[in-house]
Amino acid sequence: MLAKWLEFRRVYKASDAFLAEFAKASRLEQVVSLSKRVKPSPYTRVFARAIQFLHDTTPLGADGGSPRGPLSGSQVEALRLLLDAESNSERDQLGRSIPGLAIIGSASPLMGLLGTVLGVISAFLGIAKSGAGNLGAVAPGVAEALTATAVALAVAIPAVFGYNIFATKLNRFDGELDGFGSEVIALMAREGRI
Repeated sequence: MLAKWLEFRRVYKASDAFLAEFAKASRLEQVVSLSKRVKPSPYTRVFARAIQFLHDTTPLGADGGSPRGPLSGSQVEALRLLLDAESNSERDQLGRSIPGLAIIGSASPLMGLLGTVLGVISAFLGIAKSGAGNLGAVAPGVAEALTATAVALAVAIPAVFGYNIFATKLNRFDGELDGFGSEVIALMAREGRI
């Protein structure tokens, strides 16, 4: 969880620096220059992918063959799909190991339940061995059962909290990255490139 928190912190720090300058830019060339100066982030990679598409794609004229003018509607749609794919890739990269927290959070109580059942079995075996239900026969099994439950909950509770916090951050990041893709397309449209 600490490693994931540090990763989110690093990504947001690099992203915030880029986005603050991106908001001030009025020309595509300014953003290209900016993306080369700042630390790499998911936003710079999405932007680089858009610029690469723009350079690789020849705008088609109304007749569908001669190159002139801005990108066609189908080329703009292809750019949007490409930006969505790049955004999804960045989200997946940042989201790795978050499902592991969910698994830990849901499986730990089951492991604790198993320990509890085994502890109760041990308590009954203690009773059967001694032939009486005195405290000395029952206590070790009950202690074993409670220890297993406590350890499982001590693992599960932070894992569930961590999962929910990181999943929320990841969803917010995904929405922001999608919005950034739309802003890149809008910047290109303002310049008449699409």
